[in-house]
Amino acid sequence: MTLILKGNLMNRYEQRLRTYLEEQHIQAEHLSFDQPCHSVAEAARAVNASPEELVKNICLLDGDGQLTTAIVKGEDRVSVSRIAKALQKDGLRLATPEEILEKTGYPCGGTPSFGYPAMFLIDPKVMERELVFTGGGSETSLVKIRTTELVRANQGTLLRIRQ
Repeated sequence: MTLILKGNLMNRYEQRLRTYLEEQHIQAEHLSFDQPCHSVAEAARAVNASPEELVKNICLLDGDGQLTTAIVKGEDRVSVSRIAKALQKDGLRLATPEEILEKTGYPCGGTPSFGYPAMFLIDPKVMERELVFTGGGSETSLVKIRTTELVRANQGTLLRIRQ
């Protein structure tokens, strides 16, 4: 694992994720930047990549407060209704930024594809790429990871979840 530090020290969210990567022996590269990576466009610019090389982690909550993280390619959108139907869950909705921080331990815009208790769903289109960039724990960091390692890290289920 390689670490690229930005001007100041890593924030606590990035440090938590970096520790998790090390402890779980996840083969990935943690990247920190001086610029925001909150949106797909910003993240693509930061790593000089195309949106197809990024994944988005969309956090959803069901009526019981159970977290599901839907992982889609950067250019795709999640279909909440498709997920709700597949999981037979009523009341599935997007989590608020406050709920995302509470449930994952990471802020919205930096949420990684693993490292917290959730059901992880991965759209099959994600697996068309060998490597992807995902949230790195903060709005100014990313993780570069092989898609096979991503599945190993989150024990995710492959399911068509894009619109």
